[in-house]
Order: sequence, then structure tokens, then C-alpha cells
Amino acid sequence: MTTQFDNQDSSRLSDQLAYDPNNLLDTLIDKLHLKNDAALSRALEVAPPVISKIRHRRLPVGASLLIRMHEVSDLSIRELRTLMGDRREKFRISDKQFKPKQASH
Repeated sequence: MTTQFDNQDSSRLSDQLAYDPNNLLDTLIDKLHLKNDAALSRALEVAPPVISKIRHRRLPVGASLLIRMHEVSDLSIRELRTLMGDRREKFRISDKQFKPKQASH
């Protein structure tokens, strides 16, 4: 018997397998006519370890970096997301982010 939890796990696993930040980074290097990751980090105005961590999947591509990639490359956010394998149509924000914190007594 397949549970909803099993379906969610397999969906998350397939999302992780489809996610490939290397394709995004390599495309940006080609489009911007750069030589390597160090040149890309300078173009994006981030420290070189940020690019390395993204390439090795230790750091996700955050919203601010995605916007910066858009600014320097003129690729749309949707194109950038597609390049890294993010095929989601909508982003859902947890309602917990909008709840006020309980005051401690």
C-alpha cells in the first residue's frame, strides 16, 4: 500500500535528481564569455566559495543570487530556473513564516 508520505518522498527524490546547478553555472559562463567559476563569481559579485558550494550542491541558489544572475545575463528568472532543473510552476510559502512569534512571559 502506497501512502501519501511515500508519494511525497519519491517526488522530492525525483526533484533532487532533476536539480543540476552545474548546467545553470556552465550556461552563465558561456553566455557571459567567461573563463571559469572565479570569473563568474566576480561577475555576480559573490565570493568564489559560493559558486563552489552551489556547484557541489552544498548551497542552494538563493533568490537574491538568482536575481543577480538575471541582471547580468538578461535571461529570465524562468529560464534560469529551467536551466537548473527547477520546473515548479508556483512557489508555496509556509504559513508559519507569517505567524507572529509568541511573546515569552
